[in-house]
Amino acid sequence: MDQGRQVFSVDLLERYATKNRGMITCMAAGNDVIVLGTSKGWIIRHDFGLGSSFDTDLSVGRTGEQSIHKVFVDSGGSHCIATVTGVGGAETFYTHAKWPKPRVLSRLKGLVVNAVAWNRQQITEVSTKEIILGTQDGQLFEMTVDEKDKREKYIKFLFELEELPEAFMALQMETANISGGMRYYVMAVTPTRLYSFTGIGTLESVFASYKERAVHFMELPGEIPNSELHFFIKQRRAVHFAWLSGTGIYHGGLNFGAQHSYPNGDENFVENKALLDYSKLSDGTEAGKPSSMALSEYHFLLLIGNKVKVVNRISEQIIEELQFDITADSVSRGIIGLCSDASAGLFYAYDQNSIFQVSVIDEGRDMWKVYLDLKVYAAALANCRDPLQRDQVYLVQAEDAFTNKEYLRAASFYAKINYVISFEEVTLKFISINEPEALRTFLLHKLDNLSKDDKCQITMISTWATELYLDKINRLLLEDDTAIENRNSEYHSVIQEFRAFMSDCKDVLDEATTMKLLESYGRVEELVYFANLKEQYEIVVHHYIQQGEAKKALEVLQKSSVSDELQYKFAPDLIMLDAYETVEAWMANKNLNPRRLITAMMRYSSEPHAKNETHEVIKYLEFCVHRLHNEDPGIHNLLLSLYAKQEDDSALLRFLQCKFGKGRENGPEFFYDPKYALRLCLKEKRTRACVHIYSMMSMHEEAVALALQIDPELAMAEADKVEDDEDLRKKLWLMVAKHVVKQEKGAKRENIRKAIAFLKETDGLLKIEDILPFFPDFALIDDFKEAICSSLEDYNKQIEQLKEEMNDATRGADNIRNDISALTQRYAVIDRNQECGVCKRKILMMTGDFRMAQGYSSAGPLAPFYVFPCGHSFHAQCLITHVTSCAHEEHAEHILDLQKQLTLLGSETRRDINGNRSDEPITSTTTADKLRSELDDAIASECPFCGELMINEITLPFIKPDDSLHSASWDLRPQTTNLANQRTISLPV
Repeated sequence: MDQGRQVFSVDLLERYATKNRGMITCMAAGNDVIVLGTSKGWIIRHDFGLGSSFDTDLSVGRTGEQSIHKVFVDSGGSHCIATVTGVGGAETFYTHAKWPKPRVLSRLKGLVVNAVAWNRQQITEVSTKEIILGTQDGQLFEMTVDEKDKREKYIKFLFELEELPEAFMALQMETANISGGMRYYVMAVTPTRLYSFTGIGTLESVFASYKERAVHFMELPGEIPNSELHFFIKQRRAVHFAWLSGTGIYHGGLNFGAQHSYPNGDENFVENKALLDYSKLSDGTEAGKPSSMALSEYHFLLLIGNKVKVVNRISEQIIEELQFDITADSVSRGIIGLCSDASAGLFYAYDQNSIFQVSVIDEGRDMWKVYLDLKVYAAALANCRDPLQRDQVYLVQAEDAFTNKEYLRAASFYAKINYVISFEEVTLKFISINEPEALRTFLLHKLDNLSKDDKCQITMISTWATELYLDKINRLLLEDDTAIENRNSEYHSVIQEFRAFMSDCKDVLDEATTMKLLESYGRVEELVYFANLKEQYEIVVHHYIQQGEAKKALEVLQKSSVSDELQYKFAPDLIMLDAYETVEAWMANKNLNPRRLITAMMRYSSEPHAKNETHEVIKYLEFCVHRLHNEDPGIHNLLLSLYAKQEDDSALLRFLQCKFGKGRENGPEFFYDPKYALRLCLKEKRTRACVHIYSMMSMHEEAVALALQIDPELAMAEADKVEDDEDLRKKLWLMVAKHVVKQEKGAKRENIRKAIAFLKETDGLLKIEDILPFFPDFALIDDFKEAICSSLEDYNKQIEQLKEEMNDATRGADNIRNDISALTQRYAVIDRNQECGVCKRKILMMTGDFRMAQGYSSAGPLAPFYVFPCGHSFHAQCLITHVTSCAHEEHAEHILDLQKQLTLLGSETRRDINGNRSDEPITSTTTADKLRSELDDAIASECPFCGELMINEITLPFIKPDDSLHSASWDLRPQTTNLANQRTISLPV
């Protein structure tokens, strides 16, 4: 125990606490409230929380001297019970903190109450709930008081000692709610015995059950000034007890959840019972027995004489002696007693005048050392406050285990130490005694206890542990030749443990060093395992390929964390090892670029394969082309080359006929190189494929020529594909016809019949005269009589059709001439009041009132004008002005230019006022007429009010640029120059 620091200290709290109301005879405390009983029958209440104090005289109405025998206060400081003794007998009073006067408990008149057990779990400020009172006559009573009733609700008799009638000196009670109801635990002490009561139900039913069964008690005979029972309360629950008996201090732990039973049926809720003999309190001289006691968490406070000896409850050693400053008038009686305030965690001592406060200063700070001395290591660790204290506990445990040759256990304790012994010192201990197992255990446990910041130390220890594991594995192999075959051997157990270790330490082990270690010990499988942990998949895959385990290698490559580059790198080896599994893995990985697998596929394809064997490369290429819609020309070319090498060319033809770019706008129909395909098919003598490629490349003549070598029907089909070039189509059919005529070797007439039948297949494209040169010169004309007649009839029909078309054209020309003649006689009737659509003046006005339009000749005194079929009429000059203002700039300039040219040619022939032309022939039209005709087309091709010109005017602004000055005159904004002359008028709101 640290002697330099005191655990308990004594301070004078109140020197003359009774206020001349007599001498202190008893005291109780709870929740910073102290209640004193005096020799003159007064109770004095000190509330240190509120800073108040008041006294009450309980001797009122009683004759003779009266003294307070005992006073009791609950842990909350609200309820108080006091017993007064004197000439007239004993009386018990109850008072509440809020009551001005106490109430006498009439049913207890004449009974001396020595002990009270408060129901700490149920009690409230306004109600005591069930409490137990113990009397001088060995009786127990149950009572309940409510503050609002101003009196007790009831007082019931519970129990009486009959075998050995003794006074009850102290009571304690605990309750617990369980499924069956309320369970009560009651402990009571007399001068020689400690009784235990327990049961479920009510207090009355619990004690009633002891009429039929024996009461359990612990008897310790001997004389003592005062028998006391104390519970230490922690978090509102009693955790251990102490009984001040005549023989010693009987104490132990309390476990109210225990289900062990005594033979008599009582449940045992007391654990770790012990007896502190008073002889241990003497220091060589005879010491008296304690007159009072208080109980803290770890210590007993024993009042012996005028001193309080503090005894450690665990070690049973005296750690301190407390001295009190006693006044001269109190020396005779000295310190009377001790009491404790469980709520405030304080202890009090009192003499006949004064109150002393005993404070606790961290009483558990040295308990770890107490437990360590007793070798109670778990409790010692639980009470350690810092890492250095824990290290000392671990060191003692480790040294103890090491001395007993329990090296593995010692290693685990050494690993937990961080300060008091060095890492090197511990390792040398195990190396010196040649204990590699203990050393490895120490290293592994040390790894668990290191923080993540000790990266360098973690790496070094992990590497050392790796080497120890490898050494252990090799030694097991040397010791047992059958270890590998026996799956239950220690060898396999260590292997599994080693792999688990590598898995846990994969992030701290140095990759290069660990792999070098594994390789030097020849542990290839563990090397592969570690490489897999470190995601060095190249090593793993290479190992599996060397072992011929393609499936395992592919499983590694299929992991999401594996780069596709490894797929490409190992593709040639894998496809040669297991083509089926490799291709299946390729097809499962949609992220692969098939182009980068071409080398591997070509290597596989170069090897000979059985005829009935599935070509795995073709299967994969078909998957890429048809399922993945791959557009890489290299992939398509490779697939085409593999098709070309097959005996059956059906797959090749299907491939060539597929339109891979189908459905895409402006997309190609195929992605292979047609020139390469043609060379390949020619080399492999795939004639039908060559025909298709020629046709696809628009080399129809070559396609037909090659098709004629194998199948005339194919040639005909190719010739029939040409539709947009009639000459080429005819040429191709002539090639087919020539071949057909020359190939027929039957009877002459039969040849002619077949040739004529062939002409029918051409659907009229070829005539008999086209194929006659292909027949020999000595063929008779009679053989072609029918065909020639049919041809001549066709020509005759064509001639007749041409004649009919010529007659239709002649009739059409005559109709056009008649229409032209009719146009020269067309006229319009104008009302004399009809107005011009632009100037709103009359059309038939005299020229004197309206200026002659330039470039026009007037019909008498009238100005030139235009009349449209819709009924609108315009003066020529007005129409020109309107059209030029609305037309585009280029069109307006063209109109004005024509008008200017007509003005310059004013001496030439002009139109009459009605627009009639002269009787001269069309071929003699003058330049002025041509210009006038162009001007008419420019301005009068349609009515400006009914035609397209009116529609286009929608886009024009209402106010034209020329009218900007006129529009500005309507601007309401004030001009800058007139601001001085303007007046401001205020309008009412």
